[in-house]
Amino acid sequence: MSTQVETAQGTLRGVLTPTGLRAFRAIPYAEPPVGNLRFRAPRPPQRWAGVLNAMHHGPVAPQRVSHYHSGAGPDTDQSEDCLTLSVLTPPDAAPAAPEDTASGGALRPVIVWFHGGAFVRGAGSAPAFAGDALVDRGDVIMVNVNYRLGALGFLDFSQYSTPQRVFESNLALRDMVAALEWVQQNIAAFGGDPSNVTIAGESAGATAVTTLMCVPSAAGLFHRAIAQSPAVGGVYSAERAAGWARDFINWLHTTESLAVDALLGAPPTELVAAGERLMRLTLLETPGALCMSPVVDGDFLPEHPIDLLTSGRAHPVPLLIGSTKHEGALFATVRPGLLPVSAEAINLMFEITDPGAQLTVLSAYPGYPSKRARAQLVGDATFWVPGVQAAEGHTTVAPTFVYRYDFTTPALNLKGHGATHGTDLVPVLGNLTSSRGRAATVLGGAEDLAAVSARMQDHWLSFVRSGLVSWPVYDDIDRPTKIFNTTDRLISDPGRERRRAWDGVATYR
Repeated sequence: MSTQVETAQGTLRGVLTPTGLRAFRAIPYAEPPVGNLRFRAPRPPQRWAGVLNAMHHGPVAPQRVSHYHSGAGPDTDQSEDCLTLSVLTPPDAAPAAPEDTASGGALRPVIVWFHGGAFVRGAGSAPAFAGDALVDRGDVIMVNVNYRLGALGFLDFSQYSTPQRVFESNLALRDMVAALEWVQQNIAAFGGDPSNVTIAGESAGATAVTTLMCVPSAAGLFHRAIAQSPAVGGVYSAERAAGWARDFINWLHTTESLAVDALLGAPPTELVAAGERLMRLTLLETPGALCMSPVVDGDFLPEHPIDLLTSGRAHPVPLLIGSTKHEGALFATVRPGLLPVSAEAINLMFEITDPGAQLTVLSAYPGYPSKRARAQLVGDATFWVPGVQAAEGHTTVAPTFVYRYDFTTPALNLKGHGATHGTDLVPVLGNLTSSRGRAATVLGGAEDLAAVSARMQDHWLSFVRSGLVSWPVYDDIDRPTKIFNTTDRLISDPGRERRRAWDGVATYR
């Protein structure tokens, strides 16, 4: 069965899902960034004639095929024409009357979800990010956003701009702002409240969230933020980004004098391949630094997010932020190389960033250089420590809540993962019967996972509605942290000694 909505750009025909929700898919929120618009900031979408079929997912951003991120499997269409989003609503969500739009009367809270994938892969349409269970449980509206990835979205080629052809920076971040502007203009037509928008994401999506909290043009486009395992420090200087762009040009097998023609003329597959080679080189030369990331360009993103967040100068919206207990375990097993999990890579990371701090930091990890200790260290360095530092600063300007996800299952333990990076996605989104959910509980733990999911969803939904949860706000004295496990707990300053060991340690910039 189909369903229709009238937006500012025209009429959409969506579909009723098997669970009874209304889904509108592959809605263009910007002009396709193709041809002369490649490497340019997104432009507002054109109005279409007739009724646009929004019943099916569209192409995903060009990327390397990955079984881990099933939104871009071998049978998934890829295209630069990927600036689309999907809207999922309860069955009885109706277009708002003008008086409702003004007062927020019958309108529902809105969650805008930015997918993860290290900024080089993934898609909002991936089954891992399906929000059906969360929408159904919470009577909310969920928007899943596709944005440009890899070199097409995260490399800064502005040094190659000419009077005839401009290359803009932070293209994917600009895509996200454009999607939020679309939400402000259109979400009331779906029964959503434009004055009650929460941006949320996990991993790279969470890094996007903490970065958007520091983008001036994003001010007022959202009212709360949820960041699950953000790499808050994974944003780099214009100088470092310019070096990566020059390296990328070399991987395209061209010269700097011909860079413009190469960048505009290369097919997406070549850009993806060159980006993959650049990432591998970068991870060898600067372990832990991801070359496909936002850049402090002095304009769209004037300052580093970690500086703004730790000093209480980010957008003053309530923040829910946290990590998993064993963040680094995933990268020590199924995804080696993305983080510096070997002793040699860790040594090089400290040699480049802060050699004087290495002994102090390593002493906080008993058993180092065991595999477990190395995984814990890089997980802390990438996700947990910057997140705690951001929370400490942001709590001075807005309610800030910190959590840690500790729940694991026999299958996850057998793999050596435990509560590793990304395992909190299943309970938060409620995808208990998905392939990830089934794999996690194949040896037991399904009932406990369902119970954890129900509690986490209720907390997340409370935050989405009001900006509050049931545990105390974070501070720099007690540091109250909610621990989600078979039995939840509230702990003061978990991992205190490890946290202190990182005080003042320099990182990549």
